[in-house]
Amino acid sequence: MLIRLSTSRRRSSLSLSLLPLAIIVCLLLRTVDASLGDRLPEFKQCVKVCERENCDPNNDPTAIPLHHRLLLWTCAQECDYTCQHIVTARRVEAGRAVTQFHGKWPFVRLLGMQEPFSVLFSLGNLVAHHQGLARLRERVPPSYPLRRYYELFAYFGMASWVFSTVFHMRDFRATEQLDYFGAGASVLYGMYYALVRVARLDLPTPRRRSFLRFWTLFCCALYAAHVAYLKLWKWDYGYNMTANLVVGMVHNLLWTYFSWSRWRETRQSWAIWPSMLVAWIMLVMSLELLDFPPIWGALDAHCLWHLGTIAPAVLWYNFMTKDLQDLARSSAHKESRLL
Repeated sequence: MLIRLSTSRRRSSLSLSLLPLAIIVCLLLRTVDASLGDRLPEFKQCVKVCERENCDPNNDPTAIPLHHRLLLWTCAQECDYTCQHIVTARRVEAGRAVTQFHGKWPFVRLLGMQEPFSVLFSLGNLVAHHQGLARLRERVPPSYPLRRYYELFAYFGMASWVFSTVFHMRDFRATEQLDYFGAGASVLYGMYYALVRVARLDLPTPRRRSFLRFWTLFCCALYAAHVAYLKLWKWDYGYNMTANLVVGMVHNLLWTYFSWSRWRETRQSWAIWPSMLVAWIMLVMSLELLDFPPIWGALDAHCLWHLGTIAPAVLWYNFMTKDLQDLARSSAHKESRLL
């Protein structure tokens, strides 16, 4: 029985390590018809007529609703949005496939928000991180050495989901960059603090302190180089996706190793939570491979990916709290034995 369990754990660890690699390959090999819709003659003609009839300042232009103006919708963008849905409706009636416009599916707006469900689920993730931070502070004293690393995890998470919310409300160049850089920082910090926890770099030994300084400088330099490449050299979606997936894979492997080694030491069920949660994340990330037209004009694979990360975030804070409390008990037990 012990041999079977050991073999099963090795196979599980191998599967978890290969899953991110498989997703990377699939994402890089996937071809996307990113902007067929805005090249269609009927779409171009629709936009041209709409702008002539509604946007000419000398010809009684159509007023834009206040809630749209607050989200910086212009007359030309209103025409673009309207024509997307006119062309899409005609294609559906003719039995033709729904296509993307400007690299995105034609979503139905809500109160001027371009992707309302992605906004809603991004806010759900934001709340999960905010509430998780509150529980962590309530249950874990400030004196615990790892608490500040876990608090920073919450700050990076909240910042990234704020940027995600803003981006899905209105897709501008600036909001897109904030979303990408915020997500990149959050993913990279996840890898950073994973190694801090797994290798206990928080402990005040000379060797660990020296390596912690190196690890901190290395991760900061890595992020600076990442941002500089995208901003100063080339805004490359494929590179950005690959970079985040590779860093995420390292993060997942670290936590998978932690779960295996910690469970072997303690035989406590909570020790395997990280490996289960990173496997969950990789599974819901595979939704991005589907990339289907939005159901009811609102629910697409990307927003479902955001929905799928809410529950793991809640459970992850439960794990972090349990982990810190267990470390504190172990430390107190060692001290009592010394006395």
